[in-house]
Amino acid sequence: MSGALTGTGALARLALRRDRVILPIWVLVLGLLPATTVSAYEQLYPDAASRASLNASGTTNPSIAVVYGKAFDLTTAGGFTAWRYGVFLSLFICLMAGFTVIRHTRAEEDSGRAELLGSAVVGRHAALAAAVAVAGGASLVIGAVQAVGMIGIGLPAAGSLALAGGIAGAGLVFTAVSAVTAQLTAYSRSANGLASGVLGVAFLLRAVGDSSPGAGWLSWLSPLSWPQQARPFAGERGWVLVLPLVAAVVVGAVAVFLAPRRDLGAGMLPSRLGRAAATASLSGPVGLAWRLQRGALVGWAVAMAVVGAVFGSIADGIEGLLGDSAQLAEILERMGGAQGVVDTYLATIASVFGLIVAVYAVLAAQRLRTEEAEGRAEPVLATGTSRVAWMSAHLLFALVGSAVLLAVAGAGAGVTHGLRAGDLGTQLAHAAGGAVAQIPAVWVVAGVAALLFGLVPKASTAVSWAVVGVALGLGLFGPALNLGQAVLDVSPFTHVPKIPGPAVSAEPLVWLGVVAVALVGASLVAFRRRDLSS
Repeated sequence: MSGALTGTGALARLALRRDRVILPIWVLVLGLLPATTVSAYEQLYPDAASRASLNASGTTNPSIAVVYGKAFDLTTAGGFTAWRYGVFLSLFICLMAGFTVIRHTRAEEDSGRAELLGSAVVGRHAALAAAVAVAGGASLVIGAVQAVGMIGIGLPAAGSLALAGGIAGAGLVFTAVSAVTAQLTAYSRSANGLASGVLGVAFLLRAVGDSSPGAGWLSWLSPLSWPQQARPFAGERGWVLVLPLVAAVVVGAVAVFLAPRRDLGAGMLPSRLGRAAATASLSGPVGLAWRLQRGALVGWAVAMAVVGAVFGSIADGIEGLLGDSAQLAEILERMGGAQGVVDTYLATIASVFGLIVAVYAVLAAQRLRTEEAEGRAEPVLATGTSRVAWMSAHLLFALVGSAVLLAVAGAGAGVTHGLRAGDLGTQLAHAAGGAVAQIPAVWVVAGVAALLFGLVPKASTAVSWAVVGVALGLGLFGPALNLGQAVLDVSPFTHVPKIPGPAVSAEPLVWLGVVAVALVGASLVAFRRRDLSS
């Protein structure tokens, strides 16, 4: 085994150097966020009565548990932090771990760099071990920063360690899960998709288990539930933290078992053979782009339909979240209009849909960079296909595809809420309208990603994801942290009118659309004027 791990340290240092920007961002954002909650909690719930009201409603409302998870004690700032951020921080740390492992394993094989390194003195398991060490180490560092931050602001040490340990443990589990998916599939996109599918199943298991008293055992099957099941700040159960360690070791052992049993560049799951002759649809750039983009688009459409249905189903129960806090009601109004709590909630989840779909838009736009970097763009452009036609075909899916996803999510939310409220027509129009209104903002993000590809292709991926990260951070946490309006205005989603709401103006949507068109146009011009693979 020592020979199989030869070169692990060098590859880990190389991975850390390549991720010297993105990993510190993950660590700082995820690590420092829990510590910012205490002051917000004290402002939102300043007295014992408001805290007791929140606790009574939050611990018994199954609709709220679908999103935030099971609450054990909301009368303290620590208990509120564990409930409010436990699930979402676990979700994001799992994404970080998964992307990191696959980027330094399967993606390296896709590009041919793994084969080049493997021809040197590098062990068979070195690349996998280095990727796992980097992703797992980042998860542990995030947990350490969270614990130190929460203890530093005065929260009890036991609860802080339980919450941070559970979140870090979720990251370790999905480090191992991604190591397995990297062995199963032949392409990094497929590995990421499979790992994301496992994460989606884990979220659904937790949501059903936390909201259904008779199915509570399902929560124990999801690593996303374990940080809250450890009951931080509510009579800690330290033994729960053993679960992610055991799961990570067992799943990681599966990855180690599979790694030497496949060829380099291949996956354990056989790739489907293509046709002997290309179909007529592949004779043009749009058909080729559809062939490359369709799997991701269909998968995202199914996921957004489920997400929309889940979020829509809890709309009627959202009033229980407010308790007696006028401050929280004010924040919800700032996030989504002022025409009733449910309308505010529908407008808020429409914004969340927009932020989620922005991730798809960047992924679709970045397919251009993948095709260029892996040498597949040059043969296509050597034919009669122009650069503008080739790039436009892929941007078509980034733009039209994101619009379709928003419509699907809005329809899912509107149907489930409308059926429960007994007013399908009105609620479907409200939810779908709010989601569709996010399209221009998503297009601005896609336009930025396209322009970066046209101007600075090598840096386009990292900077594009930084743009998405800023938009997500401002959209999800900005209003609750009372950030200034000038800071919130950096995100294009801030300018989208809140639907449903008392006053809707089309002017911001028009301006966002103009900006998006200008960005896409500039990206096409920039791509025409630069060299390939520059």
